[in-house]
Order: sequence, then structure tokens, then C-alpha cells
Amino acid sequence: RAQVQQESSLETTEGSGINISCSHPNKPSDGFIHFYRHLPGRGPKFLAVAARGSKDVASIAGQLWVSEDGGSSALWLRRPRRGDTAVYYCALVP
Repeated sequence: RAQVQQESSLETTEGSGINISCSHPNKPSDGFIHFYRHLPGRGPKFLAVAARGSKDVASIAGQLWVSEDGGSSALWLRRPRRGDTAVYYCALVP
């Protein structure tokens, strides 16, 4: 059974980028890694699907990129603001 693992917590200062990595060494070839953001007091919100290589996520005004490379994926948040404080997580979707 495939699983994903990510850091339990990360901190950054406002304006400094942050990289959230997600390890999935046993991901099936037909599986996808989805990234979500859970803001305080709100429900989880889908952000993006990781893909081989990297891509800009236009809905976040050019501040968010996702990538996948073999057994891991990453979400890069450039110049985060206080309003970006949230729980970010990845999920394996068959």
C-alpha cells in the first residue's frame, strides 16, 4: 500500500520562500499527488496536482509552484504573507 510522508512542521518569516516536500517512494504509476491548504477556521482547499518537472500555479498569482521527481513532490511558496499561515499537506489520489 502506497503512503506519503512530509515534514511535521516548517516555519518561515514573511517574505521568505518555503519548500514543502512530500515523499512517496511507492506511488503507483497511475496515482497523483495533490496538495491542499487548510486555513484556520476554514475547510481544506485544493491547490494543485504535482507533475513531473515543475509548474506555476496560476490561481495563486505566480507565488506557488509544484513539482514531482520520481519518489517525491514539492510545493514551493514564494514570498508568503501572514494570510498564507496554514496547514499544507499532500495526498495520494489513485
